[in-house]
Amino acid sequence: MERSRVAMISGSNRGIGAAIAHRLFHDGWRLSLGMRNPTMPDWVSDADSVHLFPYEATAGVEPTWVQTVNETFGRIDAVIPNAGIIVAKSVIEAEDDDLDAMTEVNVKAPRRLVKAAWPSLIESGSGRVVIIASLSGKRVASARTGLYSISKHAVVALAHALRHEGWEHGIRCTAVCPGLVETEMGRGLVPEPSKELTHPEDVARLVSLGMDLRNSSSVSEMYINCNDGEIY
Repeated sequence: MERSRVAMISGSNRGIGAAIAHRLFHDGWRLSLGMRNPTMPDWVSDADSVHLFPYEATAGVEPTWVQTVNETFGRIDAVIPNAGIIVAKSVIEAEDDDLDAMTEVNVKAPRRLVKAAWPSLIESGSGRVVIIASLSGKRVASARTGLYSISKHAVVALAHALRHEGWEHGIRCTAVCPGLVETEMGRGLVPEPSKELTHPEDVARLVSLGMDLRNSSSVSEMYINCNDGEIY
């Protein structure tokens, strides 16, 4: 398989990020995987096509990461900000530090990463940004997730702002908004273990679709849920 396009994925060591990486590798992408503790995935069959970077969303290392990817692969065609955190508190229980922590990781870090890669995405001519947001960015499902929803509403707005900013350059941006997913974070939000949560691999399918659409087929938001609950 000839691999040409290059994607950067943050938070790719587990959960949704790991599933996205696996899917895109299968699709023929070369990957730069941002991880707190870089470890080569066991499914990698071509190590020259996968680059690891020690990424911490609060460290401001995005420009260095982008520079390293350009030096390694010579191009960047897609950025997938996936790293995120949740502080499961209501807006009354929470302190400013709780909101600041989620804003830093969930909103500021994705913006920094895309900004650093912007010249490369323009050069690609068909740059793609797929931000992993949440259905919590479309509605507030409970008091316990209210603070998280504030940060994810901002993430969805960021995706739309990037879509407008990059349109004339062939850059397309999509916010993928999953509900509860079978990850460590998702399991922590349900009272009992559930086999009915959305699988990370299904979120990865949506990301793959958004990456492969032509410039004339822009999708601003994609939703996926494990039940028939309201999106808005």
